[in-house]
Amino acid sequence: MAIPAALVFIPVGVLFLVSGLIVNLIQLVFFIIVRPFSRSLYRKINKTVAELLWLQLIWLIDWWACIKINLYADAETLDLLGKEHALVLCNHRSDIDWLIGWVMAQRAGCLGSSLAIMKKEAKFLPIIGWSMWFSDYIFLERSWSKDENTLKAGFKRLEDFPITFWLALFVEGTRFTQEKLEAAQHYASIRSLPSPRNVLIPRTKGFVSAVSHIRSFVPAIYDCTLTVQNNQPTPTLLRMFSGQSSEVNLQMRRHKMSELPETDDGIAQWCQDLFLTKDAQLETYFTKDVFSDLDVHRINRPIKPLIVVIVWLCLLVFGGFKLLQWLSMVASWKINCLFVLFLVIATVTMQVLIQSSESQRSTPAKKPLQEQLIPA
Repeated sequence: MAIPAALVFIPVGVLFLVSGLIVNLIQLVFFIIVRPFSRSLYRKINKTVAELLWLQLIWLIDWWACIKINLYADAETLDLLGKEHALVLCNHRSDIDWLIGWVMAQRAGCLGSSLAIMKKEAKFLPIIGWSMWFSDYIFLERSWSKDENTLKAGFKRLEDFPITFWLALFVEGTRFTQEKLEAAQHYASIRSLPSPRNVLIPRTKGFVSAVSHIRSFVPAIYDCTLTVQNNQPTPTLLRMFSGQSSEVNLQMRRHKMSELPETDDGIAQWCQDLFLTKDAQLETYFTKDVFSDLDVHRINRPIKPLIVVIVWLCLLVFGGFKLLQWLSMVASWKINCLFVLFLVIATVTMQVLIQSSESQRSTPAKKPLQEQLIPA
């Protein structure tokens, strides 16, 4: 049964704020002390530390909202998940696509080493954005003249990554909305491109750069197609806080990096063809209720995220009790003011995170798509 999200904001916000600041502080300490001498050791430590925070979001989707994930994949793909570096491509239809990706990474054992190419504003998000910065996420200006070198440097840093990583790239550049679809269709009409119906036109410069620089040490591309189950509500962070469940379909196909074309134009065309296939697949699903020809696997929820949340909660309660004992010697009005201020900060933090995930707050559709497309 769904409950008012406001009732969950404060307790979850306090838990996330306190534990997140602790995690960020630990990351900072190891960043200063360990990383200058051994980047490999730092990354191994940071994987475990980051998961202490990120597993709370896995708990939210698995145990609180009980989002069901139907995974469509072949046996070879399932067997290799978590055993190899991979570039992950996915369509971007909902506010929590990234969280679904985190769920899959957690199941594969590489949540703390899952990376992404994101807009630079994300690294300034309280708690979660800071943890991503410490974890070697790549942040872009969305200006190719600036981002080209940023991407090259980011890919170069991944060459000696000591543990299995997934690098996520949303090549559509923004979340799918009707307004953005209309803009993409208009652009397709003036460039004589196939008109999309269920995806946006991929911006291929970043993908071409990624393939060109990492194909020597990343053996696979995971081609992911995601959509919400028909007749199910679209999951958002706000609905998840309310405990509202949903069901999503996720197809994962593995492509060998060595099979991609060698030229930039060929790589760009491969990406565009891939999204034409996604568009047709989604159209078939929406009209005929047939999602994939691959075997379906129900993704079960592990106990680890629940344990992490329970441990953090116990530490928070114990620490809060000790703090109140110490503050009992202070005038009561000061205690009340401090307590109210802390609750306000926690609530604002959660509100900022939720608003940052909403599709209507992502990049406007008026941003010229041609800026990121490689000419044919």
